[in-house]
Amino acid sequence: MSLLGFAKWLADTPWSIALHESLYGYPIVESIHVWALCLFVGMAIVLDLRLTGLSFTKIPVSEVARRILPWTTFGFVVMVLSGVLLFYAIPVRSYQNIFFRAKLVLLVLAGINAWVFHPRGIQQWDRDPVPPRSARFAGFASLVLWMTIIFCGRMIAYNWFDCEKQAQSRLVNTLAGCEGQ
Repeated sequence: MSLLGFAKWLADTPWSIALHESLYGYPIVESIHVWALCLFVGMAIVLDLRLTGLSFTKIPVSEVARRILPWTTFGFVVMVLSGVLLFYAIPVRSYQNIFFRAKLVLLVLAGINAWVFHPRGIQQWDRDPVPPRSARFAGFASLVLWMTIIFCGRMIAYNWFDCEKQAQSRLVNTLAGCEGQ
């Protein structure tokens, strides 16, 4: 079964249909997703600003991280769970959305950035007002990635490149996963 076939199967499940057609369910899940995004990204920005050396320079990086990581983790978990439900509600449209696909790629890059940078050797520079270049790069990269992820997430709502619109280039159809169109 192809990914599109899986998305079509998922779209036909009773729970997916119920969530998509719900008067209150889908908007509530979407609101929870946005609230969790605000919590997660807000906390991530605080840490990123410290990593870049642009703010909170008198506070050790480890202290900033210790205080905000529980909130960041909570926001991330709720954001991912609600995001999965949003996909579940409209899987075919999401699967065939260029911005959704870009968002997934950017999320992977943000995860790699966080994983690669995980503060190694932080004891040597924890209290420095300006962290080393690798930490600053990770902070700036995170800021740019999350700004772009939020942009792509917002653009998912628009149907500029839907597969049903066939006055599109072959490249757009390929990027959107419009099979056989």
